[in-house]
Amino acid sequence: MSERDDQIEAMKARLDEWQAEMDKLRAQAQEAGEEAQERYEEQLNELEEKYEEGKQRLREMQDASEEAFRDVRRGSETALEALTRSFREAINRFRR
Repeated sequence: MSERDDQIEAMKARLDEWQAEMDKLRAQAQEAGEEAQERYEEQLNELEEKYEEGKQRLREMQDASEEAFRDVRRGSETALEALTRSFREAINRFRR
């Protein structure tokens, strides 16, 4: 497997993890009271935005040629780190 394929697979795995986290949080939100559900919805919307940004980065990686991938990868790695931090922060706020 090439470095490009490895990076793409890692990104897919990260997105799958995020989706599973959001599914768990949605289930928790449904069990919460009405006021808490509103707060959870706001947090879930924020998580959805981060998830969509991650999916966009994945598409860019998949669409890039081998040569262009090196440039896309650098930007995607930086963006993925920032998205991961933001996603974790949002999840932590959700659990408070």
